[in-house]
Amino acid sequence: MPKTWAQHVIIITGASSGIGKALAYLLAPQSPQLVLVARDGNRLEEVAKHCETLGASTLVVPTDVSNPQACMVMIQSTISKFSKIDVLVNNAGMSMWSTVEDVQDVSRFKEIMDVNFLGSVYCTKFALPFLKQARGRIVEVSSVTSFSGVPSHAAYCASKHAMNGFFESLRIELAGTGVSVTIVAPDLVQTELFERSLGADGQSLSLHLQVFESFLSSEA
Repeated sequence: MPKTWAQHVIIITGASSGIGKALAYLLAPQSPQLVLVARDGNRLEEVAKHCETLGASTLVVPTDVSNPQACMVMIQSTISKFSKIDVLVNNAGMSMWSTVEDVQDVSRFKEIMDVNFLGSVYCTKFALPFLKQARGRIVEVSSVTSFSGVPSHAAYCASKHAMNGFFESLRIELAGTGVSVTIVAPDLVQTELFERSLGADGQSLSLHLQVFESFLSSEA
């Protein structure tokens, strides 16, 4: 595989599973410097070890992206280790399946927005000066649901609509700086996001991925 990303410093949020993990494994043979970010440090360490066997250098930074201070520390840790940031992939997310009427605790709406939308905003805000120095890239993992409403998925759709509006605006602001903004909007993908989706009571639905066999895999 051509080493297009050799020595590039690439931050991937939500790297412990799903699309983030698959992306890390895909990039690793190209010898990048991967910063792996998620809440579960143990799972991140497993991903990091495999990436290193494939040829990447890694930094594991357990982070709750809904916490702005934690995002700032994550960016500072990246600079301390690698001295630059070439790519930021905002991929961390959470899901909810429930009608608006059935949701028992309205604070769950805020939780979805804090992770999916504001988590991307915080990471981008703190990384932006370094991305401008590197004339780097911002990649948003949004969703096809960002273009239309989906019943029983209102909170998730709203977070992705917000993400698109923010990063389309940021793209215009960054014109001429050399920093690109790419919004990726995949269709439904077989990942643990569905297993951990919140239900009306705020608890995990523990959805089985067999139900979604027609969806793309994260590796695809």
